Amino acid sequence: MRRFTLRTGIRWKITLAIAAVGALVAVALSLVVHSAARVSMLESAREAQLANVNVIARFVEAGRKPVLGAKINDPELPAALREKARSGRRGTYVQESRRGVPQVWAAVPLGNGQVLSLHNEFKESANMVRDLDRALVVGSISVVVAGAALGVLIGGQISRRLRKAAAAAQRVAHGDPDVRVRDAVGGVVRDETDDLARAVDAMADALQQRLEAERRVTADIAHELRTPVTGLLTAAELLPPGRPTELVRDRAQAMRALVEDVLEVARLDSASERAELQDVALGEFVSRRVTALMPEASVRVVADEIVSTDPRRLERILGNLLANAARYGQPPVQVDIEGRVVRVRDYGPGFPEALLREGPSRFRTGSTDRAGVGHGLGLTIAEGQARVLGARLTFRNVAAPGGVDREGAAAGAVAVLWLPEHAPTATGSFPIIKLSG
Repeated sequence: MRRFTLRTGIRWKITLAIAAVGALVAVALSLVVHSAARVSMLESAREAQLANVNVIARFVEAGRKPVLGAKINDPELPAALREKARSGRRGTYVQESRRGVPQVWAAVPLGNGQVLSLHNEFKESANMVRDLDRALVVGSISVVVAGAALGVLIGGQISRRLRKAAAAAQRVAHGDPDVRVRDAVGGVVRDETDDLARAVDAMADALQQRLEAERRVTADIAHELRTPVTGLLTAAELLPPGRPTELVRDRAQAMRALVEDVLEVARLDSASERAELQDVALGEFVSRRVTALMPEASVRVVADEIVSTDPRRLERILGNLLANAARYGQPPVQVDIEGRVVRVRDYGPGFPEALLREGPSRFRTGSTDRAGVGHGLGLTIAEGQARVLGARLTFRNVAAPGGVDREGAAAGAVAVLWLPEHAPTATGSFPIIKLSG
């Protein structure tokens, strides 16, 4: 069975917690105050009633008639109080009426063995208790509302700090090395959020240092290999013609291409690359380059547009996307240009799930059905060059009707290059656009 989970923000959790505690405290105090007030009022009523019946008893023993509604041997006198008075003791008794108004009885024994009793409804006490209950209810609601407002205030502050920390952490995860979570959190009050921010910043710094070390090692290795590989390629040219010579030359060429790709990745990772911008007609440019790189590919220009970009880097991106489609996909390869968007589609098994989920990664080619061989640098370089152009490169798979094609595979892979409306400046940033109005 799938477990049901309810996701709520920390602001509302704190608000509900404070409101619940406030409600419990308010209800407990209200019950205590209600009980204490009612007991106190009834005790006062008992004493007053007993004092009245004692005064009336002195009048009756002096030969006068009972006053104030007092009665001798009242048949409605509660049995317990009657027995107590007949035993020679004075007493009181509280009887609840159906209307909720208490009746207070008081009885004293007379000298002739009779019992004098007096009872009244204490409406004022009942009204006072009801007013007190009403005030307690209003006070309890006020406490709950004030507690909820305080919870929203406190929880909102904590929630905002956590959201800022999460947003900064996401920027760090997306490759922005200059972001610091602690600076993003800010604020005057220091709490556990700052400890979390410091920990994330320390982790990000450690990871950045490790990545920089790995990049330097990779670049150094590639630089060191460049000279011997060039020498190996030169030596291979001097070998006598034959099949072994062709194999040696092919492997040397592949090694040289790998070294050049690794160096290019290192330069892209260092963020030192800058685009040399030119205005080009995107549809015409892509059509000519695709025809030169892959004549069998079909090109369709839906809408042409003049874009400011780096033609050399754009050609590099197109070449890598076409090479990936030719190597791992299936024909036909189709290139569509629509405004500033370029789509490269093949009809192969599709991109690996890891690539769709995490993006291109060097030296990881994914599943064996599409990218079982190679070094995973082609799409990595294409994505890095797109980043230099200020563009965005996305990847997705296309499902045929019914989810698979006639051979049971996915219906193809699509790489989409989204060129920006405003090209990056010479410093790699974007120009400031002033809006008039």
